[in-house]
Parts: sequence; structure tokens; C-alpha cells
Amino acid sequence: MTMTVGDFIVERLHQWGVRRLFGYPGDGINGVFGALARAKAKMEFIQTRHEEMAAFMASAHAKFTGDIGVCIATSGPGATHLITGLYDARLDHQPVLAIVGQQSRAAIGGHYQQEVDLASLFKDVAGDFVHQAATPAQVRHLIDRAIRIAKANRTVTAVILPNDLQDLPYEEPPRKHGTVHSGIGFRAARTVPHLEDLQEAADILNQGERVAILVGAGALAATDEVIAVADRLNAGVAKALLGKAALPDNLPWVTGSIGLLGTEPSWDLMRDCDTLLMIGSGFPYSEFLPEEGSVKAVQIDITPSMLSLRYPMDTNLQGDAAQTLKALLPHLRQKEGEWRKSIEAKVAKWWKTLEERAHADANPVNPQRVTWELSPRLPDGAIITSDSGSCANWYARDLKIRRGMMASLSGGLASMGAAVPYALAAKFAHPDRPVIGLVGDGAMQMNNMSELITIAKYWSSWDDPRCVICVFNNEDLNQVTWEQRVMEGDPKFEASQSIPNVPYHRFAEMIGLKGIYVDRPENVGPAWDEALSSDRPVLLEVKTDPEVPPLPPHLTFEQMKKITETLAKGDSREAGIVMGTMRQLLSSFWPGSRQS
Repeated sequence: MTMTVGDFIVERLHQWGVRRLFGYPGDGINGVFGALARAKAKMEFIQTRHEEMAAFMASAHAKFTGDIGVCIATSGPGATHLITGLYDARLDHQPVLAIVGQQSRAAIGGHYQQEVDLASLFKDVAGDFVHQAATPAQVRHLIDRAIRIAKANRTVTAVILPNDLQDLPYEEPPRKHGTVHSGIGFRAARTVPHLEDLQEAADILNQGERVAILVGAGALAATDEVIAVADRLNAGVAKALLGKAALPDNLPWVTGSIGLLGTEPSWDLMRDCDTLLMIGSGFPYSEFLPEEGSVKAVQIDITPSMLSLRYPMDTNLQGDAAQTLKALLPHLRQKEGEWRKSIEAKVAKWWKTLEERAHADANPVNPQRVTWELSPRLPDGAIITSDSGSCANWYARDLKIRRGMMASLSGGLASMGAAVPYALAAKFAHPDRPVIGLVGDGAMQMNNMSELITIAKYWSSWDDPRCVICVFNNEDLNQVTWEQRVMEGDPKFEASQSIPNVPYHRFAEMIGLKGIYVDRPENVGPAWDEALSSDRPVLLEVKTDPEVPPLPPHLTFEQMKKITETLAKGDSREAGIVMGTMRQLLSSFWPGSRQS
């Protein structure tokens, strides 16, 4: 049988090591789907409910495997639907290839049905490489370059395939002028800074008396090296959200997350340090870093464009985090002193504060209680995903990560709707590991609910069926509601913020999953036990209180002023705001004052 262009594309992807595609079919990409059917022993196709979910899954596949994720969609609306998930990959520096169909070559430029200028559409999100194929002999180097560039630059690339081209017989490029003869294969170089730069960084770090370290996603594969350097420098370590799994939270000098979703010890660490070491992080909020000019600073990052971007560094080290820290360690002197002891005392106090906050009264369930009860029950090797919204606060602060776990969410884009597709990608990549997804009801209604159907379709093929999606049902777009109050000084806008009460657990039961509903705080822990011992995926729905405030680690005068303005204007939930905020603040000042 003659190899078609579609057949060649599937075979070339296989030669590059790709074994799974996420997507949705359509007539603009049928030539490749026919090839997938013929090569089903070589390539697994995962059918999502929507192309955006396929792109999120490709992004999460890259995060949870370290390899390229590939998504595929038809022309026109299929291609446009991919964009949000692709931006998630781009902003979090993940290698993803998008393969999209297009109208036939003779129709392009004719205002044809579903004809979109896809090269222009993808030019930003796939700016390093996006091209449309015109001839069979061109396809080889387009696929090769798209994959190599995505891997090398840790970015998004795109290949556009007119539908008539996909069914043509494949032709190798002829050996003549004006042709390209590409090949497969790429391994990232071992990148380590110059010795003199390492020494300069060491001199700064050795001179510091109060060293703070901030780690991000770039440090996920450098756990042991970060611990060794932190111990040598007697430092405390804060974690940007994408670096949550870089260090286990049982280390007494790990202060947890930083920023609006961060902890008080992380705030104190950045405020009181005299030296900052930033490793693999693009954490964007400069107000949570030391005041400019107040500390000496060193940064390690594999991507040059991220160096000295968030804080004016004294020394910039381009390199892989693990290799650079290994090279740096021999130049560092062992530090002693009270700095780390003070950090450890604050961290210990903070965990007690979080426990008090999680057990404070709420109507009906305190959302912090959900993640607090989950932490000690997390199975070894668990993978945790979170959506954006107020549930990300509790994921960031209350969830204790242990060694061997993975965790992620939409970081740079902070998009709603990523938790369930992320959980699915985790299960396909690691079918033998338990996966937990934390989702707000807003994101569930937006698009996550439909992907429960994808879970129902595929779960029986997983080695370990444990996949728990936990929905925080508070009938409110809660993060934005509190942003309106705290940042704008406006009362809750009911028309935009209140959302319908949906029985998510019943929907799960309708499609063959297990549903669990909780509306009493004492039932949260037993519900997690039941969910994590189930013989099938579970939708755990918890009725949570929208008036438990996701307080930032440090309330400014301006934020308190805005809350006061909100109350003065008359918020519909005024009593709940006052009580919820007071309970959270009181638990900080008087530990041991839990209400239930």
C-alpha cells in the first residue's frame, strides 16, 4: 500500500518517540486520522470532548513526562479552539506540537468555508515555528523542525496541513537544489555557567548572613541539589506555585508558596533576607520579593530571557538548575547561625495557624478543611492538579507535598479549566499512579464537567483506577468575588459572580463514576478515605463556604481600606464577610481557638 503524507506524519512522530496524541477529529484532518487508524499499534489517540482540552492535555503531558506533548485538530474552529491550551504550554515553557488541518490548497484565499489564516492565528503562540505544508516532500522537514524546535526552546510549534495534501502519496525530497533533507533526534546540551561566573555567585552567597532561596518549575528535577545548597547556606526556601513539588513540605525550613497565594513565612523570608538566590523561577509579582536594592541577588535559569527579569540580579547564571547547583556547591562555605532556626520556628507556627484556620467554623464546610484533610491521606507517588480560582489558594498553602509526588496547574496563563484535563494527561502518562484534581465549581461548569466523560471512556484501561476530582461547590466565582472586594473595594456583583448549584456527584454517577457528596465538616476526612479506596474514578463534591477569605500573607493598609469600602457600600454577604475574615484572622493571633 502506498504511504500517504498522513501515514508518513504518523510514522515520523513515532520515530521521534511520540506515542500519544490528544485531539478531536474533523474533515480538515481526516487524512492524518486515517493514518492513525492504520497505525493504531504504534500510536494512541485520546479523544477529548473539546480541542481546548486536548491542548491542555498536551501541555500537562509535557509537564508530567518531560517530553513533547502533541495535539491535533481539524481546520477552522478545531484549530481556533486549541489556542488557550497552547498558550498555557507557551507561558509555562512546555514543548508542545499542534498539528492542524486546513482547507484544500486550491481553495485557500477564496473565502472558503472554515478557511482561517492559521499561520497568522498561531504566529504568537507558536512564534518560534509555524508553517503550512504545500508539497509532500516538504512535510519531512516541517515535522522534524517543529519537534526539534519545541524540544530545544521548550515552546509551542505548529504544522498546518491542507486536507488534500494529507491523502497524496508521500514523496521524499529529491536530491537537487532547493530541497531540504532533515533528520530526527535531539538531546538538550549540558548547560553550565562559566567558572568565573560561578565563583562570582559563590562570593555573593558566601558573604550573605541571611540567605533566602526561591525555586520554581526549573528546580523540579533538582531536589537533592537544592537541599544541598540550602543546607550549605543555612537558608530558607520559598516555592513559586509551579515549583510546589520541587521540595517536600516536611523540611522544616521550606516556607511554602509565595505571592498572593503564599504563606506568612515566605513573606517574612523575603522581607528579612540580605541575599537572594532564585532558581528556575519566573515568579512575576515583584512586591513579594525583597525591595529593589536591599539585597544581593543571584539567579539560575536555563532560559537567558528570564534572567534578571523579576529582580535586578548581581550575577546571572545560565544553566540547568541541577548541574549548575552541583558546580556551585564546592565554592560555597558552610554557614551556621540563628537565621534558619528563626525560619523553622515561623514555619512550625504557620502550619499550626493553617490547621486552626482549616478547622474554623464555616457554612457549611470550610474549603481549607478539604485540602488539610487530604494532605495526610495523599498516597505515595500521587499526582495532584489544581484549577485556577480560590481552590488554588488551598492547594498552594494547605497541601503538603512529599518526595515522589508531582503537582501542577496552569501557571503563567492561570487559566480556568485546566485541572481535569491535567489529571487525565497525568493518568495517561502514569496509569499506575493515583491522581487527584482540585476544581472550583466555576471551572467545572466552564468545561471540566464534560471531561468527566473522557474519564468515563478511558478509566478501565488504567492500571490504578484511582482518579479523584474534588469540586469545591460554593455557587460563586469566588476568587474574582474576593478580588472585587479587596482590590477594587466593590461589593459582590451578583449578576457576574453567582453561579447555579449543580449536583456534580449525581452527574458523575450518571456516567458510571462514583459520586460522593459532603456538606458536614466532620465527613470530609472519611469522604477522602472512601474516594481514595474506590475501585473506579470518583467525583467528590464538597459544599463549601464562599465567605472564607483567601487572605494574602500580608494585608496592606490599601487592602484593608478596600474591604472597608466594600462593607460601606453594602455587600450582599456582609455578615459572612465579617465573620469569615475575623475567624481567619483570629486563628492567626490566638492559636488553639478552633471552633470545631
